Amino acid sequence: MSAPSLTTTKADSPHPPPPREAGPVPAGARFAKSLRRNLTAHGFLIGAVLCFGFFSWYPMVREFLLAFQRTENGRTTWVGLDNLRTVVNDPAFWQAWSNTALFTALALVLGFAVPFLVAIVINEFHHGQGYLRLLVYLPVMLPPVASVLLFKYLYDPGYGLLNELFTSSGLPAQQWLQDPDISMLAVVIASTWMNMGGATLIYLAALQSIPGELYEAAELDGAGLLRKIWHVTVPQTRLILSLMALMQVIATMQVFVEPFLLTGGAGPEGSTTTVVYLIYQYAFNFNNYGAAAALGLLLLVLLAGFSAVYVKLSRAEDE
Repeated sequence: MSAPSLTTTKADSPHPPPPREAGPVPAGARFAKSLRRNLTAHGFLIGAVLCFGFFSWYPMVREFLLAFQRTENGRTTWVGLDNLRTVVNDPAFWQAWSNTALFTALALVLGFAVPFLVAIVINEFHHGQGYLRLLVYLPVMLPPVASVLLFKYLYDPGYGLLNELFTSSGLPAQQWLQDPDISMLAVVIASTWMNMGGATLIYLAALQSIPGELYEAAELDGAGLLRKIWHVTVPQTRLILSLMALMQVIATMQVFVEPFLLTGGAGPEGSTTTVVYLIYQYAFNFNNYGAAAALGLLLLVLLAGFSAVYVKLSRAEDE
């Protein structure tokens, strides 16, 4: 009987040899395969870039060019800084900036503080927070025109609800939108009610992320409600408060809808003329698109500075 062979054939081998490696795939084929695999994503991305470029980048570039041009009888000429000089020498220029600064300051007092206080109150409720959040956010869901018309009815000097409340309480009726001393305050109150919902929800989310142990420790130290807010709530939400304050400034510097619909834009004695409304006047009332673009460019530079600060604080929050 012959001894078994120490070698086996290729067919009898329990471990077949590995398959031969294919040659390198051409770069064009790899790109085509990747493109087919991500065709839908690329389509949405290209569409978004085109829309953003057409509706955002192109108007900004066009505004920059118009700020140094003048169009008369269909002919466009370069005028350098003449449009900027025209805007700065306009008496309404400084009044518009003053009114815009006043609106921003009042909006920081009301539109920045009120949502934070409302968020603190809602956070104290352990039941029904969902309904309260919906109630606070409801004005944001209303069309701005409907909200402004509602306040125009409330401010009416003849049959407005606010004057009815004033007279029933023994206070004199007010000319809310006709008095240059209080017309801007009336606009700020309406704007605060219309836009406070989003800020309130952001503050509420920040408050709910604060550890409860901090409040318990403050209570053990004998801190009351105001001291807990000042020593626990404010420090824990300081970065969110800073970011929201910058966003409030950026948004209020561009106010247009509320004064335009409530007081016709300029208001009594020009008391509600804002920078954006002055841009609107240059473009659509005076047909001076160069001056409108120059004023818009000034506003763009100012808001870019605030935006740079906002981006820096956002990065600090992420870190």
